[in-house]
Parts: sequence; C-alpha cells; structure tokens
Amino acid sequence: MNSLTSRLFFSTILFSLNFSAYAALSDITRIFRQTPSLSQFEVCHSGGCAESNQLSISDAEWRGVVQLFSPKATNAADERAQLSRAIGEIERMVGAKNGTSTDLAGTFDSGNTPGQLDCNDEAINTTTYMRLLKANGLVQLHEIEDTRTRNFFFTGWPHSTAVIRDIKTGERYAVDSWFYDNGHAATIVPFATWKANYQPEDSPVGKVRTVQPVNSQASNVQGK
Repeated sequence: MNSLTSRLFFSTILFSLNFSAYAALSDITRIFRQTPSLSQFEVCHSGGCAESNQLSISDAEWRGVVQLFSPKATNAADERAQLSRAIGEIERMVGAKNGTSTDLAGTFDSGNTPGQLDCNDEAINTTTYMRLLKANGLVQLHEIEDTRTRNFFFTGWPHSTAVIRDIKTGERYAVDSWFYDNGHAATIVPFATWKANYQPEDSPVGKVRTVQPVNSQASNVQGK
C-alpha cells in the first residue's frame, strides 16, 4: 500500500467500528481521487464512506459560494477565513440534497443518527469541496493536500482531517469539519496544533447538548 492508501485503510477500519458497514477501500480511494466538477462529484456518509452519492451544484447555488470570496483575499489568512465559511456553505447544500443535513458533530454519540458522517467521511468530502473551490479559481493562495490522521490509539483515538498548504510559507493547516454540525464553518488551525489533539473549546463533541444545533457561517480559523 502507498502512504495514502494505508492511512485511508487503517483510519476507515478503526472509525467504522461505530457503524454497521464501511465502503471497500477501492471505492474510498476512487472517491478521494476523483476530479470533481460542479456538474458531478461524489460524497461519502454513514461512516467510513459506507454510502455515497453523485451530486451536482447549480449555477445559482454556486453564486452563493462565490460571494463568500468577495472581495478577493489579498493574504493567506483571509483566504483561510473565506475557505472556512465556504466549506460550511457547500456542506449545507450537500446535506439538503442527500439527507445529511442531520449530521451532528463527532461520531461516537451519534453513530446511529441518520445521515451521520464520521471523520473519514468529513475529511474526504472536505477535500472534494476544496478541490471544487480550487478548480473554479476561488482558492489561489493554498494547495490542497491529502488527508492526514492523528494518533492510531498510541496517544489517543484516531482522527482524520483534510489538509491545505500555504503556498508562500509552506505551512500546513488542518481543515476539519468534524467538530461541528452540518453547515457549520470548518475549523482551520495549524496542522501541528491539530496534531496535538486540538479540539475547539465550543465544539459539542463529547458534551451533553442543552440546546438545538445551530449552523454557523462565521469562520473558525486559527493561526493568522
């Protein structure tokens, strides 16, 4: 196995323990390696990419995403803030199309929730959304990299994320949509921070919910 395939294999097996099924590794790799377009792209859900859907985004829907990048960012920090909000908006659109609008933050307290995503689903889908943004000229100051996984049980429970790299500085950032409910802006923090078991203080993961979920389009970015 190459390094990407190995990461996908082990992280998918581990996280899918909380779900009833998971996709074949060949399907996960195919979806991750797709060249997405607005007229056709594939997304994962139900844990370990156990289910997937072919979807599209209309020109009218995409205009709403484009507006989030106006005015055009003149520095990488501003582009990350725009990217954070755009991922949340695309996730909201996708959720309305394939029934994943009910996706809750985290995995282990919600594995049987209809439309639920685990961190592997989130990492793969977020990478797909960023590739769509990159292909359409909205992300210009960052490169989209492969997903990464932290821990593997040795220092905590395994967890995966999408990753970007600042073209100018070379610094990598985790782009993580798992910490919040569907439609919330993605969390973007320096990769080293994320690797050290970072979790946002206001994330619902591991906490008792006392209020109904509220989607947020405010960017959720650290490391400016």
